[in-house]
Amino acid sequence: MSKLIHRRDALKLSAGAGLLFAVSGTKSSGRIIGANDTIRLAVAGVNGRGASHVQEFSNIKGVAVTHLIDPDTRTYAKYMKGLTEKNGHAPVCVQDSRKALEDKNIDAISIATPNHWHSLLTIWGCQAGKDVYVEKPMSHNVAEGKMAVEAARKYNRIVQHGTQGRSSKSWAQALDLIKSGQAGKVLVSRALCYKPRGSIGIKPVSAAPKEIDFDIWTGPAPAQPHHANLVHYNWHWFWDFGNGDIGNQGVHQMDVARWMIPGATVPKSVVSLGGRFGYKDQGQTANTQITVMDFGGPLLTFEVRGLKTGEFMGEKVGNIIHLEGGTIAGDKWIPKGETKSQPLPKLGEAKRGPGNGNHFANFIEAVRSRKTEDLNADILEGHYSSTCCHLSNISYRLGQPVAFASNSTPFGTVADGNETFSRMRDHLKDDNAISLEGLNYILGPTLKFNASTERFIDAPAADALLSRAGRQGYSVPTTLASL
Repeated sequence: MSKLIHRRDALKLSAGAGLLFAVSGTKSSGRIIGANDTIRLAVAGVNGRGASHVQEFSNIKGVAVTHLIDPDTRTYAKYMKGLTEKNGHAPVCVQDSRKALEDKNIDAISIATPNHWHSLLTIWGCQAGKDVYVEKPMSHNVAEGKMAVEAARKYNRIVQHGTQGRSSKSWAQALDLIKSGQAGKVLVSRALCYKPRGSIGIKPVSAAPKEIDFDIWTGPAPAQPHHANLVHYNWHWFWDFGNGDIGNQGVHQMDVARWMIPGATVPKSVVSLGGRFGYKDQGQTANTQITVMDFGGPLLTFEVRGLKTGEFMGEKVGNIIHLEGGTIAGDKWIPKGETKSQPLPKLGEAKRGPGNGNHFANFIEAVRSRKTEDLNADILEGHYSSTCCHLSNISYRLGQPVAFASNSTPFGTVADGNETFSRMRDHLKDDNAISLEGLNYILGPTLKFNASTERFIDAPAADALLSRAGRQGYSVPTTLASL
């Protein structure tokens, strides 16, 4: 194993590192990879989802996972035997991604870090001449996601977003039906994230374990004390690091919901409501949330439920598309006026990029071809779907408490939104025995969004949440013009 990069070394790197790293990184153009050449790949963030990255890429012919990157040195051990046997040598293990990106032997980097690292590491990877597979959501906020897209284009890198639904033949088949016009126009594209999320309790401030470089782990997020609810999973429920379940599991369903609205990018307006119900803990994000987005005709409705719940139209974590001529529920088709479902009609090729439906293999095929059009989930699509999640949370975070008893139509004249809210009330009251008497939910403002500028219209408080201040050594660049 190579020498680990420890905090004292990281501090030497970090002084002005956002600029210094970028300038040196752009000198690496990335080698030309032949059809039979092995693609050497680094995986960043190897505790949770990163385990799947290591396994999936290791199983692809002509790919070698040669580097592991994680601020927690305890995460490396479980991979050493398998990777050593496969590659003929032990993987290089480092705590600081910048050290790995300096290595010209690396062709690509796969990012499975916490959300707050996704965009910065994508940008750094592109600047260093690496192709990038980045987990969902591809950004922690809208502005940094926009910069990551710009970096991918400026440095001509192949960047795949980890929304695997884009490699699904069944959803491509559904889109063929929608585009054919035989089922009429899309009325509501509905996404569900009904996934149990229990209380995380309250953890006191404590020293980080000695094996973790917490300064590197914190990265572009604001500096703050360590507590055990951050490392390794519950960071999802804190605004500085995560985006709640709408930006965790939910971004998969958000991506499909947007994909099923032909031509949709970002909404014209968004409004969100919800709360953290059923327990009191350290988490900040909503465990129950409804968002309604207007895409200039079709609506996109998103539901998060983290408490005990039943299905809706046979789906829990999935998508339902309401059209004039019927409803697509998962992989089933229910014609208008009927109650029985049937298989989706096959009206086209359900064409997807190379890789035989394997999202990781699709990335590798595009790395070899150098064609962004071969990607099933190009970074721009990831940016749009991640932005939808961020806009939802911005409306929610700017909201005010409203008593459940005082308003049964929080979405005004939007019948679908109000029906969804009615079901949410019943879900809390009936499924979870939560008394609504005297209970408030948070109702966000309806915000209008300008797709061309990626700014809100006449909403400075909302604009302020599109980005955040950088931290020395880990700042997401605001321009790539001089780099």
